[in-house]
Amino acid sequence: MTENNLLYTLALQHVPNIGDIMAKRLIAHCGSAEAVLKEKKQNLLKIDGIGTVTLSDLYKPHHLKEAEKEIRFINENKLRLLYFKDDNYPEKLKHCIDGPILIFQSGNINLRQKRIISIVGTRKITTNGIAFCENLIETLSVYNPVIVSGFAYGTDITAHKSALKNNLQTIGCLAHGLHTIYPKVHKKYMAEVEKNGGFFTDFWSSDTFNKNNFLKRNRIIAGLSEATIVIESAQKGGSLVTADIANSYNRDVFAVPGRTTDSQSVGCNNLIKHQKAHMLTNPLDVPYMLNWQLDDISTGSITKPAIQKQLFVELDTTEKIIYNYLKANNKQLLDVIAINCEMPIFKVASILLTMELKGVIRPLPGKLFEVV
Repeated sequence: MTENNLLYTLALQHVPNIGDIMAKRLIAHCGSAEAVLKEKKQNLLKIDGIGTVTLSDLYKPHHLKEAEKEIRFINENKLRLLYFKDDNYPEKLKHCIDGPILIFQSGNINLRQKRIISIVGTRKITTNGIAFCENLIETLSVYNPVIVSGFAYGTDITAHKSALKNNLQTIGCLAHGLHTIYPKVHKKYMAEVEKNGGFFTDFWSSDTFNKNNFLKRNRIIAGLSEATIVIESAQKGGSLVTADIANSYNRDVFAVPGRTTDSQSVGCNNLIKHQKAHMLTNPLDVPYMLNWQLDDISTGSITKPAIQKQLFVELDTTEKIIYNYLKANNKQLLDVIAINCEMPIFKVASILLTMELKGVIRPLPGKLFEVV
């Protein structure tokens, strides 16, 4: 990316009322950020969805001045930049409509041909949650996944530390610019994270730090990975927002169930209950559901856990309809099954769960189902 292109991309990113979705639309129409900022207003207004409010602040000169300041910060701190059209931009994030047009990176991140999972959860993680998270990452370490989280208290820092302990690459997605770190107590982990991974953010060094930043950065956590795992969560929390975003990207979501009396398990239990997450009780559920293979790993092999098909399983009428449809049509999406079997989606989802427990069907990555 040339410095001139960077200058105008930063300037466009700095414009209020123009988010990443709108910025991508403008760049697609004009060819580059520079062309957008130099295009006549009346021509931009012809683009579908672009109005006067959107463009009200576009042509103000201070955006370029602020961009120049940010370039100085980038150069002084030797930051790496990931532009959404470049090859080095995270592949999975390219498919997210609201992925940042520009990401700032520190450290030694390498996502080429890597399995990537995000691990999130409450800041008030319990001892049981810590134990599960650590065991999960240790078990999955043979697959050499990249562990993504938010570098916050509780679940986030547990995931990062466990990744480092198992010599796995880890990425902290920050809710602020790379001029600072929050929480400050985690500064002691920065050097080790940057040595074997690093940090991503789309916030500038001049951006004001506020709580809304956390919600915005969650789309990067969800978008980077093929699956998001929620370890523990109260009834409300940022990790549930991340899970919802991951679902909107059609990515797999896992949740660790807990007792109904545990306040930090309410969110996970609700995700499972409302069919928004796979129930995660065994670390090997993750590679099984994501169809990870170990054929190319010389350190050994792990047999993928299989659903044991029961002999002489009795299916009711509706289950037989779905079973016969899947047997005849192989892998199918939930909504496709519902349409062709002429049943409501909520009913099909419930029946599929029952059939999975009976061992006659299994879920696959991408919300697909097939007969065992």
